[in-house]
Amino acid sequence: MMVHLETERLVLRRFTPGDTDLLVELDSDPEVMRWLTGGRATPREEVEGTVLPVYFSSYRRFPAFGHWAALERTSGEFLGWFEFRPPEPDRPREVELGYRLRRPAWGRGYATEGSRALIRRGFTELGVERVFAQTMTVNHRSRRVMEKSGLRYVRTFFADWPEAIEGSEHGEVEYVLERAEWQELQRAAR
Repeated sequence: MMVHLETERLVLRRFTPGDTDLLVELDSDPEVMRWLTGGRATPREEVEGTVLPVYFSSYRRFPAFGHWAALERTSGEFLGWFEFRPPEPDRPREVELGYRLRRPAWGRGYATEGSRALIRRGFTELGVERVFAQTMTVNHRSRRVMEKSGLRYVRTFFADWPEAIEGSEHGEVEYVLERAEWQELQRAAR
């Protein structure tokens, strides 16, 4: 069971009920939420009543997966979170990768570092066969993280969202990395 993961600069750990303020602060930044809600903040009541309970439920169903609080290893500063979990309970070997970081952490390589560490653990320890990630087509920074983490573009699609936000008319993109591809990348890097 993964309760934490350390990289050169990060500690990824499970969320606790005491993390409510950190999540509220993260989701209150309009730039952080730009490609998710059009900049609208997540209300505290939603973090407490929906977001954290979903995280905790996921830990019970898939103990080695879930949403992970990302802390700067030296200072312990909260940087944001990573998601690495099967979205479909009947397909536990197919895992979704996601991340949401505070603005001061942007452009410093944390998203790529955390993503690569989770992908490595997934393929080497957790029996994952396929990792995928999705973002809005116009979210170029997130797409770059996916590419630097080894995922490849596979499709553009148009989801039916209740509220259209700026850029949604261009659709969403999906990136994928299969275990065999990852193993080949590891061999080539040696």
